[in-house]
Amino acid sequence: MSSEFQGIGMTSQRSRDRLVLQLRDMDIQSEVVLEVIKSTPRHIFIDEALASRAYDNTALPIGHNQTISQPYIVARMVEALLEGQQPEKVLEIGTGCGYQTAILSRLVKRVYSIERIEALLVKARERFRALKCTNIRAKYGDGNRGWPEHAPFDAIIVSAAPMGVPAQLLEQLQINGKLIIPVGRSGEQQLLSILRTEDDFVEKRLDWVSFVPMIEGVG
Repeated sequence: MSSEFQGIGMTSQRSRDRLVLQLRDMDIQSEVVLEVIKSTPRHIFIDEALASRAYDNTALPIGHNQTISQPYIVARMVEALLEGQQPEKVLEIGTGCGYQTAILSRLVKRVYSIERIEALLVKARERFRALKCTNIRAKYGDGNRGWPEHAPFDAIIVSAAPMGVPAQLLEQLQINGKLIIPVGRSGEQQLLSILRTEDDFVEKRLDWVSFVPMIEGVG
């Protein structure tokens, strides 16, 4: 790993190790998820001025009224997505700065990611190239519509909160596929895991969360 990715001081491996210990204490149990978080350079996904806080267990601003999610939430969502299955093809709604996308790319075969703010997508793609994440396909578009050309997906993970679950995302799930999504108004959002069976959708509540609202259209 290059020195840029290894980091120094507050962005060093020691800081990452400390973050992983925190996540263990918060009951993140998946060793594979913890290992990928430990080895992913979160500091390159945020503004240099905030780099000293990169491995704090907190959300941070990335511009355009968006945030990079708290590491615990990323770990919780990815762990839930992987639970009981090994998805090969995953759709991510809300590329943002690309941090969660990069983590997913090291855990599944193919990642399709959609971002509605073009400036964020441009920067995310640069980071993917720098990290040599060659199994990510990202596009500018409205996440509410999913990516029907590449459906069905083994799993879908959503990084913004709609008021209700978008029907088009449910339709693009494979049978036995899983949707991980926060739902609800600000201050009342629940993280849901929705499993598609042969004839139904089975919903499980995972946690109380706080995400930016999911907006229709592109920015």
